[in-house]
Amino acid sequence: MVIQFLLILAVLIVLVSFLRHHGTTLAGAGVKIGFALFMVFGVLAVLLPSEVSRLAQIIGVGRGTDLVLYGMVVAFAFATINTYLRFKELELRYARLARAIAIGNAEPPAAPADGESSEAQVS
Repeated sequence: MVIQFLLILAVLIVLVSFLRHHGTTLAGAGVKIGFALFMVFGVLAVLLPSEVSRLAQIIGVGRGTDLVLYGMVVAFAFATINTYLRFKELELRYARLARAIAIGNAEPPAAPADGESSEAQVS
């Protein structure tokens, strides 16, 4: 069926694009464009349900509602991967910030006082 190929392709494209371009301006623009297109599709599904059903039949899905459901599954996967990668990026930023603060607040080792040996004396 055509829909199976399209859904698998969509999931692979989402996964590869996020793993390769996450955190870049290109990825941010792609997310916004994808979200806008998804919202337009949602509005068209509400206004013209018969056309969505016709599109669904063309690509091998029985009903338009199933097509919308499949789109939601892909969108959910997209949002999940996006959220995971954002949290991962934030964790890395926090670790770097904590490391920089710790290094900045570190005190240099105390110099030995006059007459004291740096080696421990055994009595």
